[in-house]
Amino acid sequence: MTVQVAAHRKPPQRPISGHTAARTAATLALAGAATATGFDGTGHAEPHLTPTQVKAKVDTLYREAEAATEKYNGVKEEADAAQRRLSALQDETARKQTRLNSAREALGSIAAAQYRDGGIDPAWQLALSSDPDRYLDGAAFAERAGDRQAAAVSRVRRHLREIERLRGAARVELKSLRSRQAELNRQKKTVTGKLDEARRLLARLTPRQRTEATGADGTGGRRASRSAADPREPLARAGSVPAPTTRAAAAVAYAYSKLGSPYVWGATGPNAFDCSGLVLAAYRSAGISLPRTTYGQIGAGRRVSRAELRPGDLVFFYSGISHVGIYVGNGRMIHAPNPSAPVRLAPVDQMPFAGATRVA
Repeated sequence: MTVQVAAHRKPPQRPISGHTAARTAATLALAGAATATGFDGTGHAEPHLTPTQVKAKVDTLYREAEAATEKYNGVKEEADAAQRRLSALQDETARKQTRLNSAREALGSIAAAQYRDGGIDPAWQLALSSDPDRYLDGAAFAERAGDRQAAAVSRVRRHLREIERLRGAARVELKSLRSRQAELNRQKKTVTGKLDEARRLLARLTPRQRTEATGADGTGGRRASRSAADPREPLARAGSVPAPTTRAAAAVAYAYSKLGSPYVWGATGPNAFDCSGLVLAAYRSAGISLPRTTYGQIGAGRRVSRAELRPGDLVFFYSGISHVGIYVGNGRMIHAPNPSAPVRLAPVDQMPFAGATRVA
C-alpha cells in the first residue's frame, strides 16, 4: 500500500483591512508598553503584598535605616570635631597674624629711624662729628638698636613660619571636613531613601493593617504593645532589682520621662530622639558623657551578661550593634524604636540580643 503524505501548504494570505490593521497596531502598542513597564526593571509594577509581607519589608528597611543612621551619627561626630579643630586653627592663625603685624610695625619703625639718619657709614659720622664723645655715645645706642632690629627680624620670621604651619594644618582639616560632609550626605540619602520606601509601603495598607504590621512599638511585637500600654507607669514598678548607682537611676528616670517622645533619626533630645540619642541624653542628664553611636556606646562601660542586667544598663541588638535601649528591669527596656513608634517600653527579648554594658 502506498501512503501519500499530503504536503503542508500555507493558507492563502488574506489582505488586512484598514480596521483590522489599526486594531492590530493598537494591540502591539499596548503589548510594547506592557513590556517596557513590566520587564525593564525600572517601571516594574510591584506585586501585591500581604500585610505580613509588608511588615517584613518595613522591618528590614527600618533596620537598614537605623544602621545607616548610626553611621551618619558617627560621621557627624567626626565632622563636628574637624570643624572645631579648624575653627581653633583659624583663631590661632588670627592671633599670630596680629602678632606678626605688630612685629612688622616695630621693624618698620627701626627702618624709618635708619632712613632719617641717612644711613651714613659710622667711620665718616665719627670723623665729621663736632662732638666725638657725644657721637660715640650715640654709636653705642645705634649698636643696641641694631640688636633690636635683628631681634625684630627674627620675630617676624618666626611668626611667618608659625602662620604657614597653621595654615597648612587648616588646609588638612578643611579637606578632612569636606570629605566627612560628603559622607554625611551619602548616609543621609541612604537613611531618607529607606524611610521613604517604608512609608510608601505602609501607605498601601489600611489603618488597621498598618497597626498590625508595625505593632504598638513599631516592630510588630504584640507583647510590646501590652507592655507599653500605660506610658505613665511609675518608676517603682520598673523592676524588683534597684539600679546599681544613683546615676543609673537618674538615667532610667529620664528615659521614663521621655516616654511618648517621637523618633527622629539623628536627634538627641530634648523633644525627639533616635535610639542612641535617647541613651546619650539620658546619661547626659545624669552627668555622664557617652559616645554618640551604638558602636561607641557598647564599649563605653563594663560588659555584663544578660543574666546580670540591672536598671540603667545599656542593651544592644542585632549583629551589627545597630540598636540600643536602656534596661529598666523585669526583662524590659525603654528605647526609641523607629519612625513608626515613639519612645516606649518593650521586652528585651523582642529583638536579637547582642550584648549589654554598664556605664554607671
